[in-house]
Amino acid sequence: MLQHKTPDTIRAPFANYSHGVEIPANARLLFCSGQLAVSLNDIIPDNTLDQANLCFDNIEKILRASNMEMSDIVRINAYVTAREHMAPYMAARDARFKTPPPASTLMIVTGFTREEFTVEIEAIAAKTD
Repeated sequence: MLQHKTPDTIRAPFANYSHGVEIPANARLLFCSGQLAVSLNDIIPDNTLDQANLCFDNIEKILRASNMEMSDIVRINAYVTAREHMAPYMAARDARFKTPPPASTLMIVTGFTREEFTVEIEAIAAKTD
């Protein structure tokens, strides 16, 4: 069972994330590469909320291929291309993760491989069988 760590000896998280997540011994780990918002038929949504939702949809499909689910995610790394993309990304993230949430980092970057992309999300999941 995952143990979420948000000690009261440090400042509470700024948003919906845990400061740390402890993975139990003998857990299987899955590392998801950064997902850009491109559908199976090469469509890229034109707004950050839809792009973030598609990234999370793709991550969920990767998890299912390993008999895992979103609640098995222990860490998210997300990248957006400008501050105005932070809120839509966080809305998509918060809709998917309830308490306790995974550990999470959000960074602003200068861009991705194609300028249409405004967000990229990678994840690490752990599960004991």
